[in-house]
Amino acid sequence: MMGATIALEKIKASGMRMTKQRRDLLAFLAQHADSYVTVTEVDKHMRTQYPGLSHDTIYRNVKEFEALGILEADVQGEQATVKMQCDFQHPHHHHFICQHCHRVQELQMCPLGYFESQLPGAQIESHNFELYGLCADCAAQAEH
Repeated sequence: MMGATIALEKIKASGMRMTKQRRDLLAFLAQHADSYVTVTEVDKHMRTQYPGLSHDTIYRNVKEFEALGILEADVQGEQATVKMQCDFQHPHHHHFICQHCHRVQELQMCPLGYFESQLPGAQIESHNFELYGLCADCAAQAEH
């Protein structure tokens, strides 16, 4: 729950009003801190709690949380996905994502330097690096 506490502090510091809906959105995302959840799932959960809440409001809050560095966003297949920021001290990081259980593990190294050395004079403006496969637990289960 450390991430949710830091997220609340970031929201307060930004001047954004903390509504019950935003608090519940954070609580839902904190339950999925180690895996991505589709924005469709977020929408479904929030509309179950607040039937009158529009998709636009939910999506806007997700985007605002992402802009504050509270959420990490990714696209898996054709689905927009989000998860609670896993490293508030080092927001720039990369992940290994298990394709079976969908658990996310933070990678401690960024490979950008390796690629920069192969592109002398180029100006790299952004990058995204994710590894996909089976985590150790799922790989062990698959062997049995």
